[in-house]
Amino acid sequence: MKNSAEIICTYFTLAGNVGPFDSNSVSPVALVERAEAAAKAGYGGFGFGADDIKHLSATLGFSEINAILDGNGLHHRELEVLLDWFVTDERRAKSDQQREDLLHAAAEIGVRHIKVAGDVTGKTYPLDAIVEEFAKLCDQAASVGTAITIELFPTSNLADLQTGRALVEKAGRRNGGLLLDIWHMVRGNIQMSAIAQLPSGIINHIELDDGKLIAEAGYLEDTVNSRLAPGEGEFPLSEFLRAVKATGYDGLYGVEILSNEFRAMTSIDAAKYSYDAARQLFL
Repeated sequence: MKNSAEIICTYFTLAGNVGPFDSNSVSPVALVERAEAAAKAGYGGFGFGADDIKHLSATLGFSEINAILDGNGLHHRELEVLLDWFVTDERRAKSDQQREDLLHAAAEIGVRHIKVAGDVTGKTYPLDAIVEEFAKLCDQAASVGTAITIELFPTSNLADLQTGRALVEKAGRRNGGLLLDIWHMVRGNIQMSAIAQLPSGIINHIELDDGKLIAEAGYLEDTVNSRLAPGEGEFPLSEFLRAVKATGYDGLYGVEILSNEFRAMTSIDAAKYSYDAARQLFL
């Protein structure tokens, strides 16, 4: 599949020995080391976790963060992940503080988008209420020049294309859209033909990885520990990319690999391995 796609490195691909459900997900690897490894491999962009960017802003400052990223040609930046942005219980206060921190960081380092996700506690919420909250979040993001992208997640209340599409369309915000990670598409039994039928402009980010078709563990454990580099597993990557292209999508592609084996790799090795694997998809 020929494509001039630009590929960015998501946070956990180069974060080192830390996972998304750790109590503190600050990367133990220095930013300059991660950035240099990403640039050397060929990546054009870079991601930060919420804990990591907060830590880096306090220890390095945004000017130094920008200098490191700019110096390595990593012009596309993303932040992840905001949870509980529409809930009405005690979790909301913490989420609102994190929202403020992420929006501030987005303004300071020129972030392309902030990832958000649904509620995984099993609670239900009226769609209209979520739409209202999503519209407000998008408006806040627009004020600092960034977008909001919803990562559909099979075990959340924002799990499928129908729900995600309805939310984005009802909110009617140009900077709001969907993030489709092939991992969640395959594990969520979402058909590639359904992706191809999405309207133009509703996808605003794509993530790539690979894995076995049959999970060997529970969903969360499988998601955090069993991801492979693109081309190493059994996922229908070519079909996925064709479906995405059929929607008219011409944006960025992120690479997100999570496994104990990958977390043990050096930054240089992890960056080269992941980028080379993803790049082969577009040759």
